[in-house]
Amino acid sequence: MFGIGFPELVVIFIVALLVLGPERLPQVAKSLAKWVNEFRRAADELKRELGAEELERSRDELQKVRQELLKKVYVPPEPNSSEASSQEETSNTTKKAEEAQKVSVNEQGSKT
Repeated sequence: MFGIGFPELVVIFIVALLVLGPERLPQVAKSLAKWVNEFRRAADELKRELGAEELERSRDELQKVRQELLKKVYVPPEPNSSEASSQEETSNTTKKAEEAQKVSVNEQGSKT
């Protein structure tokens, strides 16, 4: 807590009691507590917003990587091949792309 120990807190309390008096000290303590709580709420909200932005940036980056991976893995069928073999190749390529996507998502999840 800011490097302030118990003896320093006692000195601060005694000085505040002498300066403010016993009547106003509880009111000042309440208003100080309200300010501290409000500051903490604002800081927590800022942390959540920054976390959400980071999450969205990571999601966009993951989408880009997924698209690049699909482009690299997918090989268009040759015009001379039969329709059945091209469908089979497309199916195999799609499965490979999906597996690669799952691996990249798992890697992303393990990094965070």
